[in-house]
Amino acid sequence: MRTQERIGTTPTPVTDLPRETTRDRTAELALIRDSAHEGPGAEATARQHAKGKLTVRERLDVLLDSGSFVEVEVFRRHRATGFGLEKRRPHTDGVVAGWGRIFGRDVMVYAHDFRIFGGALGEAHAEKIHKVMDLAESAGVPLISLNDGAGARIQEGVTALAGYGGIFQRNVRASGVIPQISVMLGPCAGGAAYSPALTDFVFMVQDTAQMFITGPDVVRAVTGEEISQDDLGGARVHGTLSGVAGFVYPDEVSCLEDVRYLLSLLPSNNQETPPAVVCTDPPERSNDVLLDLVPADPAQSYDMAAVIEEIVDDGEFFEFHAGWAGNLIVGLARLDGQVVGIVANQPKHLAGVLDIKASEKGARFIQLCDAFNIPLVSLVDVPGFLPGADQEHGGIIRHGAKLLYAYCDATVPRIQVIVRKAYGGAYIVMDSRSIGADLSFAWPTNEIAVMGAEGAANVIFRREIAAADDPAAQRAKRVEEYRSTLMHPYYAAERGLVDDVIDPRATRSTLIRALGLLRAKQARTPQRKHGNPPM
Repeated sequence: MRTQERIGTTPTPVTDLPRETTRDRTAELALIRDSAHEGPGAEATARQHAKGKLTVRERLDVLLDSGSFVEVEVFRRHRATGFGLEKRRPHTDGVVAGWGRIFGRDVMVYAHDFRIFGGALGEAHAEKIHKVMDLAESAGVPLISLNDGAGARIQEGVTALAGYGGIFQRNVRASGVIPQISVMLGPCAGGAAYSPALTDFVFMVQDTAQMFITGPDVVRAVTGEEISQDDLGGARVHGTLSGVAGFVYPDEVSCLEDVRYLLSLLPSNNQETPPAVVCTDPPERSNDVLLDLVPADPAQSYDMAAVIEEIVDDGEFFEFHAGWAGNLIVGLARLDGQVVGIVANQPKHLAGVLDIKASEKGARFIQLCDAFNIPLVSLVDVPGFLPGADQEHGGIIRHGAKLLYAYCDATVPRIQVIVRKAYGGAYIVMDSRSIGADLSFAWPTNEIAVMGAEGAANVIFRREIAAADDPAAQRAKRVEEYRSTLMHPYYAAERGLVDDVIDPRATRSTLIRALGLLRAKQARTPQRKHGNPPM
């Protein structure tokens, strides 16, 4: 019983009132927390499931190690008024944020809850995201966003837009410092689409995820064009046409499982190296199958993906942008348990030429690997850059320069393997010794030249061939002469532009030994604020 003290009077008892105990307060806390975890109720959850979508906490259960999630600001509520907002103040404000673990390593995560305000971003919602982004940067751990929101909360006006500005600024500040992964599980419209575009990786789920700056209604009003959300900005569009999405999946569970797998290949930040694993695939394993897999004739096609799978540990290769710019393959794998980035021409698609899309794809991937200390292996079989007015007018010079710039700027270990042909400027751009590759190896099937023998003979001996009694025979003679003189497999090696011509069966063991040597590579770079790449 409390007593009330009064100066100069005798203490008198205060009216006895029932008082809450610590147990009562703790029980109340549990009820409020359970309510926040449950969200807006069974009906809203049923609507989410009816769309083939998991709820926000179901997604976190799939993504994170069991029991590892620690939530922050679960009791956060908006303070906006007007348009009925003051009557709707749910806990979490439509975004669940905190940290957890993936394969025992810490990650920060925020996830939109579409059941609350359609996942739309308001001031409080944005401040929660800012908090976890700041924590991710200061703790040096990856940041994952599970996106399922309707954009800015219109009722909050410019404060919602300012919230996006804070997110964008943090995306840029953390770029190249920590891995940033965006997982698109629902709509993402307007300015909201720029945050995923600023991150390192974009995952999308078919049928439920869309990204666009202006939606179908605006497109119809401005251009008169009728188009669905999926045809405008669905996973198929961004996975095959725009290149915005690096990974596309049929369902949320397979998508989130691959997010986990990707993180097993990445360091937590740019001051670390990727996690190594114990390798059970023998480093000296012979790649006998390569002798029959790759034809010696440079005009014949084959699947470079099969070459990669034969070389890397256990045939496991995690390809990026598999549906976009198929003439260049990029992705992560392991060699002797160590993570490497693979860049390879794909003769199966457009003969493996470099074009605008392939150049952008390769440049972006190389920058990623360089930022996070991942060595690069380039498998080269390239006939040149794709000719044509469309490519020239589309800026192939500028876009091709992006790939060249990325290679020249990379300071991680870089190894080139010339599998077969490497012609013209494309040979230079595909990480040749002349632009800084640490080591260059070639198979005995290699042909390195300014252009193919047929094209070269037609240029050099044009008049002679035209004047010959038998032009076809004369052309064949000169083609063979050019090939045997300037394109034989040892020409570049004789001039020190290739370090060794290797048996294809020794490709895996050669790469592993070379990467072991280069693991301690120290690169000196000029002092500068930053370069000015051809954006």
